Amino acid sequence: MQQLNVALATASAKELAAAVRTKSVSALELTDAAIARIESLDGPINAVVVRDFDRARDQARQVDLAVVKGADLPLAGVPMTVKESFNVAGLPTTFGLEFAKDYRPTEDADAVRRLKDAGAIILGKTNVPAGLTDYQSDNPVYGRTNNPHDLSRSPGGSSGGSAAALAAGMVPLELGSDAGGSIRVPASFCGVFGHLASFDIISLEGFGPPGGGMIAQGRSWAAAGPMARTADDLALALGVLAGVEGRNAVAYRLALPPPRHNGLGDYRVFVLTEHPTASVDSEIVAAIDALAANLERAGASVSRHSELLPSLAESQALVERFTEVARARMPSLGGPPPKATVKDYVDCITGQEVIRRKWDVFFQSFDVVIAPCYSVPAFPHFAEQDPWPGLKRTLRIDGVDVAYAPQHAWPLMAGMPQLPATAAPIGRTRDGLPIGAQFIGPFLEDLTTIAFAGHVSAEFGLTAEIAAAGR
Repeated sequence: MQQLNVALATASAKELAAAVRTKSVSALELTDAAIARIESLDGPINAVVVRDFDRARDQARQVDLAVVKGADLPLAGVPMTVKESFNVAGLPTTFGLEFAKDYRPTEDADAVRRLKDAGAIILGKTNVPAGLTDYQSDNPVYGRTNNPHDLSRSPGGSSGGSAAALAAGMVPLELGSDAGGSIRVPASFCGVFGHLASFDIISLEGFGPPGGGMIAQGRSWAAAGPMARTADDLALALGVLAGVEGRNAVAYRLALPPPRHNGLGDYRVFVLTEHPTASVDSEIVAAIDALAANLERAGASVSRHSELLPSLAESQALVERFTEVARARMPSLGGPPPKATVKDYVDCITGQEVIRRKWDVFFQSFDVVIAPCYSVPAFPHFAEQDPWPGLKRTLRIDGVDVAYAPQHAWPLMAGMPQLPATAAPIGRTRDGLPIGAQFIGPFLEDLTTIAFAGHVSAEFGLTAEIAAAGR
């Protein structure tokens, strides 16, 4: 068991599934090993806040039987967790909100069902901030999740528990959600891979607290995506998750375009380390600059200026207006009650489409944008739980205190126009904290950004490392 425990902490989901399909290990053995790691490691981290171990073992036994009968399951026996905001039948879905703490959905979310059908074993659910609206994962229902690399720091949010579970080696795969950085910020804080999928290619049915209040907003404001310790696992999971769902129709998979290129030397890369409304730590800039230099040496075309780049200031202004409209539509999340009309919402959607079309033009000349996931590496915990954080917070960036709220512009530069973006580790700070970057690509060309992340990882040795708390 000890040997399997160690292997589980470092093996990819792809490797584990192959081992189960060839009967080198059973799904039940992997499940027991993952449960043992969670039970031994998660106490001080508090990532897996909803546990479903008995049913997970039952799922594993069913997968083992299916494999014996010849089933070719892409995620056969892979033990994983899912973000708390996705419904798993019989388990709580609260969004970290006290009013929803007793809610137990009776059906799995579509994305969860797809994972199970592919052979994944769902061990439980990972922690989130209240209302999914913070870059730390702390709420009155489950408490605070700590970063495995430094327990005094945030693992990010809102998929913070997801990233922490991966970084500690508890599981190799996780299902998260994102729009304003909820996958990419935790991935960068914890030194793992995460992918914001092109919007609507992964079903959000079964994502939300009682009443489904986030669903309507989510159609334009949120997307799902996988998180993992390798880029290959992102592609593997996306192949399972992407596709059309319907209560009265047969679900089918979506055939995404293949990566634009087969090697780094063919990529046309745009590097972006300045934003009109957000700051960025010099260590993050240095890591991105080092990556850009390596890419040039590998033969890639690297640019830093283009008239085709959509206005980041205009995009962020639309984000702020969209946020006001969201608050008006979801008063249960707190905050001042702004006024908003149907026309306000339609105007936001229209503006969003205009920005996305400008990005379509930009990506005729470029393949990938490299940008910070966030302004700083993992920051120390803030004391308060706030569903609309940032009004009073500041961040220390290069010795200067800057306003917290404007820093969300970095992840939202991809989230607002609904573009795919892959977060990947690219270095470490002087203090040993992970540094991540996001690779943003053309709409529906998710496999291009994931492949690029894989090439970067393989070529330059920029891989996810298990945190000390998980060794």
